[in-house]
Amino acid sequence: MLHAIIMAGGSGTRFWPASRNQQPKQLLQMTGETSMIQATCHRLGDLVPSEQLYIFTAKHLVQPISEQLPKVPKNSIVGEPHKRDTAPCIGLAALLVQKSDPDGTMVVMPSDHVISPESVFRESIEAAVALVDAKPERLVTFGIPPTYAAETFGYIERGTPLDSTSIKAYDVVRFREKPKGKVAQEYFDSGNFYWNAGIFIWKAKTVLDALKKNEPEMFAHLEAIADSWGTDQQDEIFDQEFGAIQGKSIDYAVMEHHEEIVVVEAPFNWDDVGNWQSMSRLHGQDDCGNTHLGDVLAIDSNGCIVRGENGHLIVTLGTQELIIVHTPDATLVADKAREEDIRKVVKKLEEGGLRHLL
Repeated sequence: MLHAIIMAGGSGTRFWPASRNQQPKQLLQMTGETSMIQATCHRLGDLVPSEQLYIFTAKHLVQPISEQLPKVPKNSIVGEPHKRDTAPCIGLAALLVQKSDPDGTMVVMPSDHVISPESVFRESIEAAVALVDAKPERLVTFGIPPTYAAETFGYIERGTPLDSTSIKAYDVVRFREKPKGKVAQEYFDSGNFYWNAGIFIWKAKTVLDALKKNEPEMFAHLEAIADSWGTDQQDEIFDQEFGAIQGKSIDYAVMEHHEEIVVVEAPFNWDDVGNWQSMSRLHGQDDCGNTHLGDVLAIDSNGCIVRGENGHLIVTLGTQELIIVHTPDATLVADKAREEDIRKVVKKLEEGGLRHLL
């Protein structure tokens, strides 16, 4: 059977002040009338019934996610007591899947991507599952054909194409970390690299065998948690054992070591919605290059991204290349070229004891 794992633990600091600790990016309506995590679940359609869906998130987000996704069983929303990156999250998910379905297949995905058309996404997942069924020791990942020499994504180098597949699929030569400008340009120019979408399909047993081999200490902690699952000691052991794990990404823990890895060229449109400037791609621009979300009046303004709330008018007059975000208790005005420094704002607020604004 196919089981879906949605990773929803991100804090979304680059989207401050709209994104906060109690309501991070994945719980916001960034691209439509539903939140990003609601859209992610809806995108699965009939591929995975709700009883075969797990959502992994931070412990304090279990309740708000449950409120947004009332059809998902509450015990399927797992609140991690500590932030430990993707490998422990995926490892625990695989152990829980294997408890109910020893031969289970997993599709693992982030909660905050925009993907369309949904039908093409589902068809590509089914094709990837077929690749795993044909060779269970395979790990399958999705690669996004790059549209520019991005420095903010990891890359996957493709090798030999697979024969007789319904989608474009290749053996993986290697994974590459986020490159600097010149190297990113070389990747882009070569035509042999994809952006790493962080979407995976594999047998639970296969990824667990790989974790046990490459990260035996992590695996032991995760196994102890899984053994206690559903008992009176679950929460205590989860907190203790998960806290003892050294955090590591699934790329470092598994993908860079495994021999049988296939990358599928994504046939769908994809956006990771990584920062405020992605709003221009998703919502379009006016004739002056402005993107307006909410009640906005722009006069002699160019290249601005403005997000407000209905009922509160934001007027820009003679502004150039700014990001302006209004919320009831905080307003951001930033140079678009300094967008990455929004993280510094969050750090300053934390250092200043202004946690109520985080």
